[in-house]
Formats: sequence, C-alpha cells, structure tokens
Amino acid sequence: MSGRTAQTALNSKPFRFETVLAFTGCAILLVSVVFLIDRPPLNERTDFSVTYLGSRMVYLGLGPKLYDLAEQQKLKRILVPNAEALIYEHPPFEAFLLAPLGALPYKTAYLIWGLINVAIWLFVPYLLRPFALAPRDHLAYLLLWMVFLPLGAALFEGQSSLLMLLLYSMTFIQLRSGRDFRAGAIFGLSLFKFQFALPFVLILLLQRKWRFLKGFLGIATALGALSLAAVGWRGIISYIHLLMGITAHPDNSSFGAARGMSTVQGFVYPLLAGALGHTAVSLIVAAVSIFLVLWSAWRWKTARLPADPRTFDLMFAATIVVSLVTSLHMFTPDFSPLIIAMLLVAQYFPGHSHRFLRIVLGTTLVMFWMPPLFLVLLARHWVYLWFPVLMLFMIGIFQLVGIAAESIPRIPISDRVASLANVVDGDKSN
Repeated sequence: MSGRTAQTALNSKPFRFETVLAFTGCAILLVSVVFLIDRPPLNERTDFSVTYLGSRMVYLGLGPKLYDLAEQQKLKRILVPNAEALIYEHPPFEAFLLAPLGALPYKTAYLIWGLINVAIWLFVPYLLRPFALAPRDHLAYLLLWMVFLPLGAALFEGQSSLLMLLLYSMTFIQLRSGRDFRAGAIFGLSLFKFQFALPFVLILLLQRKWRFLKGFLGIATALGALSLAAVGWRGIISYIHLLMGITAHPDNSSFGAARGMSTVQGFVYPLLAGALGHTAVSLIVAAVSIFLVLWSAWRWKTARLPADPRTFDLMFAATIVVSLVTSLHMFTPDFSPLIIAMLLVAQYFPGHSHRFLRIVLGTTLVMFWMPPLFLVLLARHWVYLWFPVLMLFMIGIFQLVGIAAESIPRIPISDRVASLANVVDGDKSN
C-alpha cells in the first residue's frame, strides 16, 4: 500500500466510541494529576519553581538582576521555600513572556501552566496522526503517547519540554509541506531551549535551507529584542557569564550535573573526567558533537530526498536524536520530542529480510517505551547510559534510510514487537 493510500485510509477511518471515551479518560487523568501535584511542598519541588522565579523577577522589575544568583536565592526563599537547589538559567525572553504567570500566586501559576501542558500533550498526537500511521489502531496509538514516561515527567515538573515537542511537530509538518520559511519562524520560538535548537538549525543550514534560516533568524532577532527589553545589557552580560560558569562546572548539581544527562557530555564526563581532566573532556565532547552534526547533515544530503516523503521523515527523526544528544543540558523531560522520531521509525520498520536492523530498532523502541527502565536509571543515577541507546537508534535510522522504500512493509507495531520477540527467541534456540 502506498504512503498516500495508507494515509487516506487511516484518515477516513472513523473514531470509534471507545476511542473517544479513552481520549476523554486520558484528559481527565492528566488534569487530575495536575490538581493532585499542585499543593505544597510537592509543587514547589518541581522545575517550574525556577521558571516561576524568573517570571516573577521580571514582573517585579528585577530584570537586570535576573541572573544575580544571590538575588535569585533571596526571592526564592520567600516565594518557594521548599524548592530544590536549582537556579534560573533560561533565556531572558522566556521570563519576559511568562511574566503574566509571575503576577499570580505560585499555586495558581503552576495549575495554569500544568493545564497548558495537558492541552499540548493531548493536541500533538492528533496533530501528528496523519503522518504517524503506526499503529493503525487509534487506541494503541493513544496508549503509546500515554506510556512514554518523559511526557509525564515534563508534566509533573512543569517543564517546557512539551512546548518543545509541539514546536518540533509543527516544524516537521511545515518542512514536509515545503513551507521552509514558516517552519523556520516556528522553530525560532524553540530558542527558549537553545541547546537543542542550535544543533538542529546547524544541520538544516548545512542542507542550505536558506528560507528556513531566514524565518528562524527573524524570530531570533525579535526574541533578542525582548530579552534586551527584559533585562537590559547588564542582564545580558550576566547571562553570558552564567552560561560560561555552567559550562565550566559540569558536576555542579545546581546547574545540572552532567551524569544526569544522556548527552555526549553526560556520557563522556563520568567516564573520562577523572583520568583526563575537564579541558580534555571538553575537547572530546566538542569533537564528537561536531562529528555527529556533520555526519547527520552528510547523510541527509547524500540521501537525495525522493518524491516519497519516507526519506525526509527518517532523516528528520535522526536529526531530532542528534539535536538532543549534542546539547549540553538535557534531562528526562527533554526526551519528549524523541517520540516523534520513534513513531516515524515505527511506521517504516524494516521487513524480515533485515533481521539485525529489526533487532536494533525494535529493541531501542521497546526500551524507550518502558517507563520502569527510565525510573531505574533515574534512581541509580545512570541516566547517561541512555546515550549509547540513542546512538544505536540513530545509526539504525541511517541504515533504514538506505533500504529501498518498497521493501518496508506497513504493519501494526504490535505485530512488529511480536515478530521481534520471535526473532530473539529463534536466535536463543540456535
């Protein structure tokens, strides 16, 4: 079945009563979770506490002191006395745009932000459904979204990772439709997490996506102006100094310890920092990150995108992975955009003639959709071990791009997982 025929068949399939009922149940569940969390001290021990701190400081006219850590701690003790030892290190324009939340009591602000995140969580699966055809059953598709733990972590923490997921999704749709300028403008809004945005943009820049770059730079300029209005030149200089301090101290838990990240730095630093020192590790991290960006751009260029959007879908999926692992600051909620790559790969899962690739991609997909595994790695402080899994997933995607489109069957993911289990069992019996 061709991609267009499969998509038409899926879109024409009516939503059954049980699907609507399940969607409503998910909405009630997520909203209930937000209300249950929104009580002290639990709501104060989330990442939203620092987001609120920044927005509150701008609301109170303390923008120039936004990155004064002593000033942050002074106000933090008053606003959220039970908060974790974290600092506000987000871009100034974010605090400016969220200043209306800073005008509200903390409990109310957390509730509103949580409900916004719930709305995004429920909207993105609907938005992507015409482009993510696996699994065909709507209930199974919804279930995959509900069991991906990073989404729940983002909701609990009051993180902006769900917003990042929405922007990746909208950018994917616009690029796929040939609207590069609009895609760039949309993705420009993702600069509130610039550590992910910049590697992604660099890969597209190397593809000579000039219209995308124009849209991105236009929004970036506007956000830069908002940042200047929020904190002034003094605040901008303080922010630069803060970022340099964070980069120089990857073991500082207040900034976010490196071993808690599944990035190049998060993987290399715990293994080699003791033996080689900070400078050598930084050079290794920079070299590996540059290599991954260049490799991804080269693979995209040599793929020679055909009329069939399959190649674009898979290379976009790989680019998401690269943009995540090459960042210098990523925690479990930041995995959220990865579900786009997972669903796209599931759609083009390789056939039985590619047994090893089926095992690699199937195993990594199953691992990503296992909430207990995320929780164990978090509890053991082994989150950095996700990095090699992400690398296997990325390499598997690159290999999948090279397989002829006609050899990729469109079968439900449940059948694929069952088939993978049969393959593994067969290997054990040999």
